[in-house]
Amino acid sequence: MAAVTAPAAARTSVFNGVNPTFVRYELRRRFNRQTTIFTVLLPAVLYLALFRTAPSGGANLPHGNFAAWMMIGQAVYGAATAAVSSAATISVEKSVGWMRTIAMSPLTPPGYLLVKVLCSVLMAGVPVAIVGALGALTGAHADANVWVVSLLVAWIGAAVFAALGIGMGLAMKPDVVMHMPGLTMTALAFLGNLFIPLSGVMLEVSRYTPMYGVATLARYPLNDGFSFHGEHSSVIGAVFNLLAWFAGFSFLAIRRFRKSTGRP
Repeated sequence: MAAVTAPAAARTSVFNGVNPTFVRYELRRRFNRQTTIFTVLLPAVLYLALFRTAPSGGANLPHGNFAAWMMIGQAVYGAATAAVSSAATISVEKSVGWMRTIAMSPLTPPGYLLVKVLCSVLMAGVPVAIVGALGALTGAHADANVWVVSLLVAWIGAAVFAALGIGMGLAMKPDVVMHMPGLTMTALAFLGNLFIPLSGVMLEVSRYTPMYGVATLARYPLNDGFSFHGEHSSVIGAVFNLLAWFAGFSFLAIRRFRKSTGRP
């Protein structure tokens, strides 16, 4: 008599539960009018206020001018702010019991992180495009590859802060998290060398902050890694900074997701 074999156990993916319907739902929630207007206006206003504030000793750059330097910095800031703004939405979701619904679905912690980061990064493209257009209209000059590579890095680098926003949203209550992202990102942007050119001790401190890696990589095609005072920042150090902070924020987000849903 032929032996009866049990059906093989269904294989589960680390991104189990991710599907187009969930992605579309998340995109609709991210692209709401209030959040989109805020993330577009803030970096645009800051760029217009700062693009003429070049250092008094001159602002010579190998592949462009100071306006381009500030444009890239504000593109990084705008993308990061747009990405981290998911914190408020996620905190509200948690407070109304949405995480209990998620817990009953097949969605895995890495899958949840993937969808949230993807939607946040897509939204981050809006302020990058707006600041880039303003730069072109206000005299930002740079080599052609700078425009492409620098703005692309500013956009994709928003993934670091998307992971931070997820962790903040899952860890904080709505009345607290409503104020935290803006304050946090402004402080990190200053420390990350985005608003004014840093040098000396402040630049050394900057190398250990979350925005340093993205900002340095985004500006590298413009300044070859050199500050206005001659200090050099390496690509390897910037890449390590970016990956280390993304890994840390992702670990925090996944851990908070598991705690919120009771997942192992």
